[in-house]
Amino acid sequence: QVQLVESGGGLVQSGGSLRLSCAASGSDFSRNVMGWYRQAPGKDRELVATMSSGLITNYGDSVKGRFTISRDFVKNMGYLLLNSLNPEDTAVYHCYARKMGITYWGEGTLVAVSW
Repeated sequence: QVQLVESGGGLVQSGGSLRLSCAASGSDFSRNVMGWYRQAPGKDRELVATMSSGLITNYGDSVKGRFTISRDFVKNMGYLLLNSLNPEDTAVYHCYARKMGITYWGEGTLVAVSW
């Protein structure tokens, strides 16, 4: 059974940083795309960042220059470093991985940014 489990969320003050982790199990995603989306209350799901197996990255416009995606292909892990956080970054952050036409999602981890 494939599972993606996020961790590292929490409450942080504006200007602060967090590091999210995504642990994948049940399948090897080292040759596939992994990434992050987020969803704030009352808003549509928003792309945060993705990284291919060839280390090609893509970021949402609202996080470019502040967030950094990385992966550990040996450990089957994904990471998201969030810097210069502001209250508009408050959301549930979901990890995903796509393989053979199937997208797998984690339950998400909450990031809350206060003034």
